[in-house]
Amino acid sequence: MAITKVKSLKGEITVPGDKSISHRGVMFGAISEGITELTGFLDGADCRSTISCFKAMGIDITQEHDHVVIHGKGLKGLSAPSKMLDVGNSGTTTRLISGILAGQRFISSLNGDESIQKRPMGRIITPLTSMGAHIKSIKDNGCAPLEIGGAPLHAIHYDSPVASAQVKSCVLLAGLYADGVTSVTEPVISRNHTELMLKGFGADIKSEGLTASIVGGPRLIGQKITVPGDISSAAYFIVAGLICPNADLLIKNVNTNPTRAGIIQVAKNMGGNIELLNERIVSGEPVADIHVSSSDLHGCEVSGEIIPTLIDELPVIAVMAACAKGTTVIKDAAELKVKESDRIATVTENLKNMGCDITPTEDGMIIVGGNPLHGALISTYKDHRIAMSFAIAGLVADGETSFDDEGCCVISYPEFFETLKALS
Repeated sequence: MAITKVKSLKGEITVPGDKSISHRGVMFGAISEGITELTGFLDGADCRSTISCFKAMGIDITQEHDHVVIHGKGLKGLSAPSKMLDVGNSGTTTRLISGILAGQRFISSLNGDESIQKRPMGRIITPLTSMGAHIKSIKDNGCAPLEIGGAPLHAIHYDSPVASAQVKSCVLLAGLYADGVTSVTEPVISRNHTELMLKGFGADIKSEGLTASIVGGPRLIGQKITVPGDISSAAYFIVAGLICPNADLLIKNVNTNPTRAGIIQVAKNMGGNIELLNERIVSGEPVADIHVSSSDLHGCEVSGEIIPTLIDELPVIAVMAACAKGTTVIKDAAELKVKESDRIATVTENLKNMGCDITPTEDGMIIVGGNPLHGALISTYKDHRIAMSFAIAGLVADGETSFDDEGCCVISYPEFFETLKALS
C-alpha cells in the first residue's frame, strides 16, 4: 500500500461505529436481563474480542455486520469460561471486563497479544484489590496475563491518579457487585460513555464534578442502542480535510460527546474551517455531521484538561501540526507512552523521517510546522492509529508514503484505506 500526494479531497462519508460504545454495549447487555440490540456496531478486531470473551462465559450473541443482538443473563448470569479469555489487542476489553470478572463467583484468567502484555494493569489491580477482589498479574509484572474473581467485593471511594475512562469504568463495573456506593474521583474528567450507558440500562449512577458513583446490586434491563460514528475514526478525515488542497468533506453521524471531541476544539484553535451540522442526541450521546475544508493552519498549545478528550487523536493532531505554520506544543500527554505503541516515540520517528522538525519530550512533543513533508516508509509498530495518521500525512507529502504493516488498521477501521481512496 502506497499513498501519494492528492490535488483535491472531496466527498461525503460515514465512519465505523464508536469503539468505546460498541465495547460497552456488548458488556452491559451481557450482564443485563433480556435482549440488548446494537445497531451501528464497530465490526473491528477489538470489539470482536469483547464478543468472544462473553460468548466464552455463556452469553448468546449473534452478529450480522454492524447489527449485534445480546441475550443477557443478568448481573450474576455469567458462567466460568473453560479456558483463558483472549482479549486480543484491546485495552478497553482488558480493563473493563476485569471489573466485571472481579465480582464473579468463579476464578477466570485473561490474556492478550504482545502489546497487551506490556500495557500497565497495576492501575486497575490497585483499586480492585482495595475492594477485596482477587486479582493478580500471573507473571507478577503488573501486566497481563491476569487471574481474577472468586471473592466478595465491598464499596470504596477511589482517587484515581490518572484520568482514564478505562480505570474509572473498571471500578464502577466492579461496584455493580459491591455492597453500598462505589465512587471514583479523577484529576480531570475522562470520557463518560460508561456513566451515560449504564444509566440507560437502569443503574443508579451519577456524576458530580470529577466524581462518578454507582450503587451496587441494580437490576439492569436490556436496551436498543444506536451506535454513532467514532470520532477517533473521523479524526483522520477531519485532519485530511483541513490540510489537503481543494478539500471539502462532510463526515456524517459522528459522536461529538464533549469528553471525546477535543480534536474539534484544537482544529478551531489552529484556525481550521470546521463546523458541526445537524446536532442531535442519539441513544443518550450527542451526535453531529462534521464539515471541514482546506484551511490556513497555525500552531497552538495542546495541554491540560483537554488531553483526555483527545488522547487517541494526538498522533493525527501531530500530523496536522506538522502542516501548520509555526510551533505546536503538545504536553501533559505521558499516557501516549503506554498505548499500543509508545506514541511519543513512534510519532517522532515517523515525522522526522518525513522531514518534520519535531522534538520529543517526557510528556509530549514540540513540532515546528509548515515545511514540506516527503514520503517515507512508515514504521507502524502494529499500531492502528500510527498507520492511519501517517496515511493522512502521505496525502500532502512529496513522493510515496508506504507502511511496514497497514493491516493493523483492522483493529478499529477495517475499511480505512478503501474510504480514503474513494475521496481522492
